[in-house]
Amino acid sequence: MREAHLTPERLVSTASVLAGLLVVSVVAAALIGPAPLNLWNAIADPGSADAAILFRARLPRVLMGAIVGGALGCAGAGLQGLLGNPLADPHLLGVSAGAAVAGVVVLMLGADPVSSMIPLAAFMGALATMAAVYSIARAEGRAAPHSILLVGIVCNALAAAAIMLVNAVVSYREAQGVLFWMMGALSAQSYALVGAVGVYALVGTLALSHYGQHLNLLAAGEDSAATLGVEVERVRLAVFVAASLLVGAAVAVSGMINFVGLIVPHILRLMLGPDHRLLLPASFLGGAIFLVWADTAARTALGPSELPVGVVTAFLGGPFFIYLLRRSLRRGAV
Repeated sequence: MREAHLTPERLVSTASVLAGLLVVSVVAAALIGPAPLNLWNAIADPGSADAAILFRARLPRVLMGAIVGGALGCAGAGLQGLLGNPLADPHLLGVSAGAAVAGVVVLMLGADPVSSMIPLAAFMGALATMAAVYSIARAEGRAAPHSILLVGIVCNALAAAAIMLVNAVVSYREAQGVLFWMMGALSAQSYALVGAVGVYALVGTLALSHYGQHLNLLAAGEDSAATLGVEVERVRLAVFVAASLLVGAAVAVSGMINFVGLIVPHILRLMLGPDHRLLLPASFLGGAIFLVWADTAARTALGPSELPVGVVTAFLGGPFFIYLLRRSLRRGAV
């Protein structure tokens, strides 16, 4: 299956299976929680406590988790394809941290937490960070993947220091909001905000998917892609912008949730193959499924208390990153 030629039928069938798994995951996750829930009563009586738990607390949160996970998964697949490095990840490249810094600054300046200013600022922060990483790592007209990764790690540390600086100078109440960004957590959201972030994620995913074939050609090298008619710099800019939009939308509502963009694309690449025309939409759906269940574990693992979902993804992603790094070192790819 991994080497199968991509046909419209395979694309539709794969997307249908993943979409079906996502629907099942959303429904199941909305029914799971520390508080008991009577599904029939929730549907039959809109004014009941069961309806409030299901439709006002759990379902919006689960939907938001699906959108955030999908955005991070698709962004990770795009960045890995563009840089030709399986270790590329929005968090490791500093993009998530840059988005968080911009979002926190705008929030501290008095912006409404549910306004469109936060996602917009986070998008601009992600884009600026990605541009800085690429510019610094660029030498003699090119930026080697390992250089981009190393510069991204440094930018990530600088962004984390900036967030801690903001945390040190604001009031205690505002510092709690900053802490939210650092941990990476989902909470009950309004359906309006879920829809707004969903639009951001849809636009970014469609933009990245449009360049799927270009990313396939870039896998053979920039020179080879250029001879086949790929405008390398234009494609690189478009992918960076689209990935930044996805990361900015995710970080704006969830903080820095790490490693989704590393784990999901890599596993799906092993299962489905490297064709980005399939891998990008599959990574969106796979990332959505992954984060829905990660957040479900975060909500239920400690009973009435909750873990930030970023803790769960870090525990899963840390060992996975070490495994990828060790394998890349053995192959001499890093």
